[in-house]
Amino acid sequence: MTNIPETGRTPRVQIRLIVIQILVLSLLGTLGGRLWYLQIREGDEYAKEASGNHVQQVVEPAVRGSILDARGVPIADNETRLVVSASRTDLLKMRDDGKAVLTKLAKVLGMKPEDVMQKVRLCDAETPQPCWNGSPYQPIPITDEATAKQALQIRERAEDFPGITAEPEAVRRYPSPGKANTAQVLGYLSPVTDEEITKAQDTDSPYLRSDQVGRSGLEREYDKELRGKAGVTRYEVDNLGRVIGQAEADEAQPGANLVTSIDSRVQRVAEYELNDAMKEARKQFDDNTGENYKADSGAVVVMEAKTGRIVAMASNPTYDPNAWVGGISAKDYKKLTGKDSNYPLLNRAIQGQSAPGSTFKVISTAAAVEAGYDFDGRYPCTSSYSVGGQVFKNFESENFGPINLGRALEVSCDTVFYGLAHREWQRDGGINPKKGQPKDYFFKAAHQFGLGKTTGIDLPNEVTGRVPDRQWKQAYWEANKDAWCKTGKKDGTYVEKISYENCLEGNKMRAGDEINYSIGQGDTMVTPIQMATIYAAISNGGTLYNPTVGKAIVSADGKSVDEIAPKSHGKLPISKTTLAKMDDALAGVATRGTAAWRFAQVGWPQEKIPMHAKTGTAEVYGKQTTSWFATYTKDYSIVMTISQGGTGSGASGPAVRNIYDALYGVSDDGTINKKNALLPTPQKSLPKVRTDGTIKSPKVAKDPAKQQRVSQEGAPKPEETTLAATVEQPTSGNRNTRRRRRRRGSRRMCT
Repeated sequence: MTNIPETGRTPRVQIRLIVIQILVLSLLGTLGGRLWYLQIREGDEYAKEASGNHVQQVVEPAVRGSILDARGVPIADNETRLVVSASRTDLLKMRDDGKAVLTKLAKVLGMKPEDVMQKVRLCDAETPQPCWNGSPYQPIPITDEATAKQALQIRERAEDFPGITAEPEAVRRYPSPGKANTAQVLGYLSPVTDEEITKAQDTDSPYLRSDQVGRSGLEREYDKELRGKAGVTRYEVDNLGRVIGQAEADEAQPGANLVTSIDSRVQRVAEYELNDAMKEARKQFDDNTGENYKADSGAVVVMEAKTGRIVAMASNPTYDPNAWVGGISAKDYKKLTGKDSNYPLLNRAIQGQSAPGSTFKVISTAAAVEAGYDFDGRYPCTSSYSVGGQVFKNFESENFGPINLGRALEVSCDTVFYGLAHREWQRDGGINPKKGQPKDYFFKAAHQFGLGKTTGIDLPNEVTGRVPDRQWKQAYWEANKDAWCKTGKKDGTYVEKISYENCLEGNKMRAGDEINYSIGQGDTMVTPIQMATIYAAISNGGTLYNPTVGKAIVSADGKSVDEIAPKSHGKLPISKTTLAKMDDALAGVATRGTAAWRFAQVGWPQEKIPMHAKTGTAEVYGKQTTSWFATYTKDYSIVMTISQGGTGSGASGPAVRNIYDALYGVSDDGTINKKNALLPTPQKSLPKVRTDGTIKSPKVAKDPAKQQRVSQEGAPKPEETTLAATVEQPTSGNRNTRRRRRRRGSRRMCT
């Protein structure tokens, strides 16, 4: 018989009870420890957070600072508009997710229901624009162009429009003074994202849910200064949400104003002349392709030669930055980013890369002198140059006989540079140099001139261009060798033959590589801003300045002024003697060389305003030639390029000449009329911002249209991709004279 304890519990039951007791005690211990942690160790912190449940914040957005041109004219500011917004949180509480309300709202606003619904959907990897990339908990703007009648309808029938508000708000405006667009330089705004809020929360400039941030251009580069600091008022509320008192308030601090070196009058002229030059180029016949030139894109830069400050910067095709204000429509977004858009959001002045053609020869000249060749020596300018069975021709097979390097720049003789480059390639050991043997003067010079890297301009997303030196060739070959070996054929098409050769020795510097490189062809890539910086440096005596658009940060009350001083990133690798000779040769280009038919032969006052120039016509495989025109005076450097536009002096030359005419007030007969001069010397003083925020600008003529010789007649219509961006027509002389300038002169000198 089993022995049972007096308690009546078996050993098994006792063990179970002990286990249960241990578990109960463990749970009580854990609960006690957690209570101690919450109430004692972290009690103060949680008490603070709990009190926050009874505090509601009301955010007052800061007024974003204005962007001003050099004279104080706003090129980006703010205006009060009636903004209709939707609360996504309230809409999602409805059975149909607010579709009925949004449909009624669309009818009141005169919009399509699908457009309104697209505005309130959230952006993600699979959702295309338009969509909302801000916080889902803040009101989402539907339109900022509501009329007073529409706003009253919404507010008076609030029961029909739950979650919808119509309030006056300050929104960004791009007024385009004088029809100067400046789109790619200014950039645009869009709502802050959750990721950006998280990244900035521990910085000295955190974001609020209501913030709009710069996405490109100056709006992005100077976002922190322009944004200001939002005001926050904290109210104590009871458990029903009723306000029972004000806890504290931080006043909104308006953003600072950015004064730029842009002159909106010159900007207008530059934009018009670039657009007009491209239109004229499309009328010209390309003998090589049997078609008219496409002239599909272009850029122009006007820079102060002694400081690097940007006076004007235009990129074409362009667009209206106001399209982004209040949220962009699907139609406009497609125009800006679709495959048929030609990508007007790109700032081709700093992001457009192409071979520079003969404008590169100033670098080759400096390299040749550094390598030991006499600037004043005699070098054969023959009609062609042969290497290993391959013939490299001079432009239109010109033959000028033995000439020096200065004259080679004037007439843009290719074969002089072919011979120098080939000789240096041989001195460097040819295709199989010994270790440490190559001096690579021509490639080193390009790096010393600042190519292959950014200029440091205060605009985002600048590209570096490319110097195809030995290091680049090796890296490029390693990345593409497999593809070349797969597609290359020894006896195939031209492209297949090139692939075959690249497969075998694409990492080696061949004679043809260096020959093409010497005249800015082959794999060399530059940007307009790089070339403008180089030619400005030749003008100012050799200093390479970081280009800058921002000139000063001025507080909203005008009491604090932080000037942005010019900075240098190097010196040209040229002696003063060589620089002086090169300067004289480039003046010769404008008086007796390839650009003479754009200046000396059509009344340019060379003695009063010495002009220096270099033309360039870059060949691109599979495309029409790219036009380059690089120039400078003692005050300015102007560079223009037109993709698939033809020759340098033929396509870009007239436009650059007209910009100079407007700057200096040069009349058709070559006389200088100071009253018509827009900016005969660079603007030095800053506009005055008064304590009340108003701006005191320099005096201008009562009739600026007359002063600037601008005619409304015949103003160009915007491209299909430009979203109604318009540019008035600055004539710089009458239209017939300008057309004659485009046709006048010998095509023989169009290199």
